[in-house]
Amino acid sequence: MALGLQSPWQVDDISFSADESNRKELHLYIGFVRGSRFPDETGTACPVHDKVGREWQHLNFFEHHCFLHCGVPRIKTTDGKVLTVDVPWSRPGSGFTLLFEAFAMALIEREMPVNRVAEILGVNPQRVWAVFNHWIAQARDADDPSSITRLGVDETSSRKGHKYVTLGVDLETARVIHACEGKGKETLKNIQQHLESKGAPKEQITQLSMDLSPAFIAGAAESFPAAAITFDRFHVVKLLNEAMDKVRRVERIEHEELKGHKYTFLRNRQNLSDKQEQSLSEMIELYPNLGKAYRLKVLFNDLWEMPNKAAATTFLTNWCNEVEEAKIPAFMAFSKMVRGHWSGIIHFVESRITNGILEGINSKVQLAKRRARGYRNTGNFINMIYFLCGKLKFSYPLYFT
Repeated sequence: MALGLQSPWQVDDISFSADESNRKELHLYIGFVRGSRFPDETGTACPVHDKVGREWQHLNFFEHHCFLHCGVPRIKTTDGKVLTVDVPWSRPGSGFTLLFEAFAMALIEREMPVNRVAEILGVNPQRVWAVFNHWIAQARDADDPSSITRLGVDETSSRKGHKYVTLGVDLETARVIHACEGKGKETLKNIQQHLESKGAPKEQITQLSMDLSPAFIAGAAESFPAAAITFDRFHVVKLLNEAMDKVRRVERIEHEELKGHKYTFLRNRQNLSDKQEQSLSEMIELYPNLGKAYRLKVLFNDLWEMPNKAAATTFLTNWCNEVEEAKIPAFMAFSKMVRGHWSGIIHFVESRITNGILEGINSKVQLAKRRARGYRNTGNFINMIYFLCGKLKFSYPLYFT
């Protein structure tokens, strides 16, 4: 009853003994009723040809390891083939029971690093990774992203300063639909090929959100020619803030009073404390160049509230002209970048899509990476991304979730 066995399976014997290190183990020996027949691939009941010994690790019996043993029957089919019967308590090829694997997956789902899971279960970490990767692969095979039309693309790292992985995200369902190693234009091709294999032709992607990476831009033109590109608002604002900080640092060389005020100029004004607000007001009056730069920074962010493309185009044209008149080098460089990515920046007022969903996913991925102290195996890292952010459906028992 505890194992959930049904006829013709039965428990033939039980032993509780110590191993070589004096660790207690429970061993359950499973057999089947003499004369039983088992179905072949067509459902035809076939006689047992012979048996082959197998062993599986099961959930612990209290604090003691537990193992199942069975002489698994092999049947002779009507066409003369000899096939090994699939047992109900384990998947083919595994050395663990389904409940053991489900428990391991439940621990990982609760944000426990795989190495720690292996330590708790008393097995080699590579065996836990093998279980984990099997269920991810099975769920990925069954996954259906064929309805995707709005794609977000971003990159993340598997270890600090090491290998990169590019994520393709369905912006409607906020889930990772494909991840691949690298961060060049070939990763866009990789995502496109995966989607086509799943029934989503490249022409189906009508909106594409990404950062201003030249590699991504080139990859998008080749792999998703029908997609209207929106350059991620947060990446554009990040570059704007970097221009603002360059102006502050240049002024800081001559004016000691500007020390420690980096975020006074970078934060939104409504988020400043009363003291910071007073300091900001004084500094933009005392240092005209900083004042002009700060005004341009604040003014640029009105772009995101423009009602339509025509209004956004007029606004951004006037803003770039003001930058040329101000002649602030850092902002002139930013303005040049804006002109080079004009359509993708302005398209935001029509698409209203950002990589904010990807930033949230990336935060979750980076937290998992810190818990695991980085991933040396990129394949394991990618599968962990699918597990955490792919919203996949799994077929293992869910007694523990």
